[in-house]
Amino acid sequence: MSKGQSGLGKSTLVNTLFKSQVSRKASSWNREEKIPKTVEIKAIGHVIEEGGVKMKLTVIDTPGFGDQINNENCWEPIEKYINEQYEKFLKEEVNIARKKRIPDTRVHCCLYFISPTGHSLRPLDLEFMKHLSKVVNIVPVIAKADTMTLEEKSEFKQRVRKELEVNGIEFYPQKEFDEDLEDKTENDKIRQESMPFAVVGSDKEYQVNGKRVLGRKTPWGIIEVENLNHCEFALLRDFVIRTHLQDLKEVTHNIHYETYRAKRLNDNGGLPPGEGLLGTVLPPVPATPCPTAE
Repeated sequence: MSKGQSGLGKSTLVNTLFKSQVSRKASSWNREEKIPKTVEIKAIGHVIEEGGVKMKLTVIDTPGFGDQINNENCWEPIEKYINEQYEKFLKEEVNIARKKRIPDTRVHCCLYFISPTGHSLRPLDLEFMKHLSKVVNIVPVIAKADTMTLEEKSEFKQRVRKELEVNGIEFYPQKEFDEDLEDKTENDKIRQESMPFAVVGSDKEYQVNGKRVLGRKTPWGIIEVENLNHCEFALLRDFVIRTHLQDLKEVTHNIHYETYRAKRLNDNGGLPPGEGLLGTVLPPVPATPCPTAE
């Protein structure tokens, strides 16, 4: 899921991240069109190939988020959508004749795009992450990082980390879920140095030193998207697709989904009346093992 106010280049970055048109510009609206009164939720399915391995990916965009005059509780439709996916999985799981492979539409990662103001997080950013970090893995990302100098970027990253800590907001990878010392050492480095990833997205190629590279052309040169000296896009891509892909799925299944599942089964001793076993108390349901990446 990609989140953040309009104009931060979410669609472009997601397309760059997966080297494919997975996030359609059509999922947004033209400037001439009237801005929707509510937050829309659009899911786009796609198959990407990484190192010869095919992976089914769903990108969820939410045009309209944070674009209203009154943005009070604008995260509620998003929280509702995330919980609805947990509910779908739960209903399949408690079926007597359940499928061998339950369709998994749960949201495993939410990239939250922060405006590169260089000052502080907006109250809306803090409220959103405070509510949603309880139900989904939040990965904060500073968008359009090429608008800041290296010093401004470093200071802003520190300020964002401090604000998240002061407000009790846990972003992924969460400290309490580190499984061993090796995990803790690796994740501490990510939490203290990389987060939030300062990135630049572009789907245009330019010639640099005889090579075709993705980048943004400026009067003073080309900003190379995949050059670590220019931005942290490559770190974000490795983090989401390679090093932490399976862990994102496991934390979603073992922590966020299990929290939802326990609450739902405790509320009424089972699914609500009219759904599943009417009014009967369900026996303990064995948790389905977390699906592995194919």
